[in-house]
Amino acid sequence: MNCLGRKTFRQWYTFWSRMRSTWWGVSLSHGCSFYGLPEFRRHPRSVITIRENCEFNSSHTSNLIGVNRPCIISTLNEGAVVEIGPNCGFSGTVIGCANRITLGEYVRCGANTLITDTDWHTDDLRTSPNAAVFIEDNVWLGVNVMVMKGVTIGKGTMIAAGSIVSKSLPAGVIAAGVPAKVIKELKIDDFRDKRQATNSSKN
Repeated sequence: MNCLGRKTFRQWYTFWSRMRSTWWGVSLSHGCSFYGLPEFRRHPRSVITIRENCEFNSSHTSNLIGVNRPCIISTLNEGAVVEIGPNCGFSGTVIGCANRITLGEYVRCGANTLITDTDWHTDDLRTSPNAAVFIEDNVWLGVNVMVMKGVTIGKGTMIAAGSIVSKSLPAGVIAAGVPAKVIKELKIDDFRDKRQATNSSKN
């Protein structure tokens, strides 16, 4: 009964989430699914693009690790661009964009993660200019990770739970801490997601 209920709710949430994306002018590709209703806010003359087969968990029961807010994707300025690649997953993730935020494919965002390219209170003299964020393919952000402006995270890198990424990180490492620093290199030759390899073997 629980599985049937979750499947039914996911279909219902996906339908209404697509309606919301259309209302806000968000480009949403096929195959995306939603559990709980996300929040979209697109500033006029800005762009939010979400590629195919992305998953969004916004209900507090959608992920048993604990989701304390809906997924929120917003552009704050004219000309801002959010680009989300295919097969990404989000649980209570906030993406706030004033300049540019780009995610590659198979990016995993753990519960209650934050990605932003701005200090938000830009009228305060203590802030610095907005700076783009680039998260490459197969990056994994652990629960409660924050990715701050001006950061690039290289392909296949994992960020430990609770870390704050305020400086760029190379590909193929594990990083942790506040601020996040490299603690280990990953010896992986191929960063393709296991799901992608499994799907290929089935075909």
